[in-house]
Amino acid sequence: PRASPRLQPRAGRASRPLSRLTAPALCPHQARAAAARHCPRAVWRSFNSGVGGRMEPLRVRGFLEERGRRGRPVGNPCPICRDRNLLVDFRNVKLLDQFICPHSGVIFHPIHTGICMKQHRRLSQAIAQAQDHGLLWLQVPFVPVPEEDFSNQHAAVGKTPPAPALRGPGRAWYPWYEWQQPPAAEVARMRRLYRGFLKEDYPDTPPSPETEAPGQNGGQG
Repeated sequence: PRASPRLQPRAGRASRPLSRLTAPALCPHQARAAAARHCPRAVWRSFNSGVGGRMEPLRVRGFLEERGRRGRPVGNPCPICRDRNLLVDFRNVKLLDQFICPHSGVIFHPIHTGICMKQHRRLSQAIAQAQDHGLLWLQVPFVPVPEEDFSNQHAAVGKTPPAPALRGPGRAWYPWYEWQQPPAAEVARMRRLYRGFLKEDYPDTPPSPETEAPGQNGGQG
């Protein structure tokens, strides 16, 4: 009698299935089995278990929901927990690249990918470790530099002014070192705020060095 087509082994496949203990399906360094199975789509693209309708869930899967209240496996595992051939490791670049946005370089949110928080934390650590080892691109955010920090029009960047002794008594070396009278509204606000600690006879403006007595500076008059 002729054997049924379902019982005959397909061409290119082994007639006897490999053991899970002797022949692991995934190499730790390269995700050959996972890439051949899910390529060119990501592992979380076709995952719609536990989602009702077209709307995405508004909360992230927790570890208790993923493994059960008493540690028992549940019927709606996340895309990584459901496949034992997916190894979350910093050397598995093909798997880590599926959870990174190609435009912004940020990691997809667990609500977008459908993975549990435990696997999301493992993915985040593996991606950071892969970027430290140079296996993944690290996109540094662009920070605009203010022009006034690198301008040569400021007095401190230009030519040094003459010494204060040559400019006259009571003059500072740079103009921003001199006394600047604060606004009257700000002075009134500070007086009202610290009215219990201010001296009444203390003037609002500091005395000029020309009017100071010689004995106040420790000199012999």
